[in-house]
Amino acid sequence: MTVGEMAQALGLPADSCAGHEGRVLARAVTDSREAAPGALFVCVPGARVDGHDFAASAVERGAGAVLASRPLPEVAALGVPVLVVPDSVKALGRLAAHWRDRTAAKVVCVTGTAGKTTLKEALAAILAVRGKTAKTPLNHNNQIGMPCAVLDTDGDEAFWVMEAGISHEGDMDELAAILRPDLAVILNVGPGHTEGLGGKGVAWHKARLLAHLAPEGTALVSADYADLVAEAQASGAKPVYFTAAGADTPYSARMDEMAGNFHLELAGKGLAAATPFHGAFGAENAIAAAAAAHLLGLSEDEIRRGFAEAPLPPQRSARKELGPWRVIDDTYNANPLSMRRMLEAAAEEARGTGLPLVAVLGEMGELGAESAKHHEDLGRLLGRLGVDAIYWKGGHGEDVRAGLAEAPHAAPIWTPVTGPEDFVRAWETAAPFPQGAVVLFKGSRVNRLEELLAALEKAQAGEGREEGRVL
Repeated sequence: MTVGEMAQALGLPADSCAGHEGRVLARAVTDSREAAPGALFVCVPGARVDGHDFAASAVERGAGAVLASRPLPEVAALGVPVLVVPDSVKALGRLAAHWRDRTAAKVVCVTGTAGKTTLKEALAAILAVRGKTAKTPLNHNNQIGMPCAVLDTDGDEAFWVMEAGISHEGDMDELAAILRPDLAVILNVGPGHTEGLGGKGVAWHKARLLAHLAPEGTALVSADYADLVAEAQASGAKPVYFTAAGADTPYSARMDEMAGNFHLELAGKGLAAATPFHGAFGAENAIAAAAAAHLLGLSEDEIRRGFAEAPLPPQRSARKELGPWRVIDDTYNANPLSMRRMLEAAAEEARGTGLPLVAVLGEMGELGAESAKHHEDLGRLLGRLGVDAIYWKGGHGEDVRAGLAEAPHAAPIWTPVTGPEDFVRAWETAAPFPQGAVVLFKGSRVNRLEELLAALEKAQAGEGREEGRVL
């Protein structure tokens, strides 16, 4: 877009960019270190730093214009236009919505409580078999990251696959109004960010996506969550449903134990597909991705080829071998639903290999008043699954242990840890199951469990053992 077009889209007077109307910008950035020629620098005020203080630095790096919520005469003096608006983040969303109007791409918006980034990556890989595809990088799915991803597209793509992550009232309405998707996909719902979404319930907030469909747009929704089905039906969107739990829907998945992959039913057509996914949560991701691609017109062969090329995003169900241990790295984040899914998948893998199960876990954040309850439920789950050893980082450990106390068999080894060094010492002292085990690392971002895994990998390499080998 030109600076003049941006000013017009924001409702600014013509003289707001006088002399610079024809300057073309190709992307938006909020970090001055990422500024370069052709970039719009968006000043975002934050709790610790204010982007306005870095605008001059962004211009020195080549930014061609600045979007700010207050005048910056010192930046204007450097010869670049400063577009002043009441709220720079909302204005960023308006620019992204304007750019969305100009694309001929089929726009997909993915949301859910657990696994939405993994689904987004898989679906983008499948659609790329058919044509040029843009996607949100990693989990840049909020009111800053998602509009920046939209403005970073070239505009000539066949597909956009964008992810919407919400944590507060009104978030989905803001994000969905930007995208107005041709295909809206709701993967699942469960307790997550309940501190900010507890009033009307997570399902209600996720289903707000369906109120912003493009004309003739399609909603694809999981049939496996009763509250989500109720909210989807109330939206008036007439969703298409999928299932990984045996519901009667046009799209379904089941595990093919003999072949070691999933058998997918796509509106009456069967498809056996090797995917990067595992367990029950894998079936859910697999059918959601395949159903979305099928609704967008891809053939069974294209879907199969896309799955073969689909990578899992880092720190999400990544498998490694570390000495005698089979490690599952799912350290990126956690909520009750994603924690349950990964623990069940790890337990299934442990049973299948005959190995013990070790869980390196961290506190689940942003659960508000329901936090103690959900951590007790986690303890009950750990007891039912028969986990052999638990390393715990963060708060609510006593709540987890209260749930564990209800287990009908011997309690697992319980080891609280505070950081990487403490964890490695505890691990080496106890040396759990030196003959091998399935080891799951999972917790909310605040715990930074990836640092524990990295420390263990470093310790193993330092002892002359085999370094982590990606499976």
